[in-house]
Amino acid sequence: MFEIADRSEASLVLAGLALGFAADPFMRWLYPDPSAFLAHFPRVMDLFGGGAFDHGSAYRNGDFTAGALWLPPGFHPDEAKLVAHFEATVAPEKHDALFATFAQMDCYHPDTPCWHLAFIAVDPARQGKGLGAGLLRESLVGCDRDGLPAYLESTNLMNLSLYRRFGFEEMGVIEAAGAPPLFPMLRPAR
Repeated sequence: MFEIADRSEASLVLAGLALGFAADPFMRWLYPDPSAFLAHFPRVMDLFGGGAFDHGSAYRNGDFTAGALWLPPGFHPDEAKLVAHFEATVAPEKHDALFATFAQMDCYHPDTPCWHLAFIAVDPARQGKGLGAGLLRESLVGCDRDGLPAYLESTNLMNLSLYRRFGFEEMGVIEAAGAPPLFPMLRPAR
């Protein structure tokens, strides 16, 4: 049902993921203008989680309406490029809250090897049909095969129940004045 996506399919996967984040509280706080969101958010996903395309850990369904980007253990986004992109595309009055959020994310990210779910989303036209749960179930097989924990930061409170069903536990809340909260979650190794 789900396949590994490579770099040649990145634009299609990122487009599908962007649709899934169109109403996300944190991402739309970053880019409230629809044209800015569509212009800049796919690049954010690629800079933060695009390494998944190069490591065989980007997942998609057949019509690119559901996808997930997993960063393998020891791999991290190119922070300098991500910061530069944010500085150029996010309103300056949001920079302090945005970078405070990222500093807190660093504090929660496990120091031990783990898989990091950078992004997972389903096109709203396809939500409610089990695609997100199926995608999460299938992509967690690799974490379990490796005997490693899985980590994520949920940008939407509404998604926490899905993650809990798959064994993720909340680690706290990431809060910065003026920004919507994020919810770091860890799924112990199995």
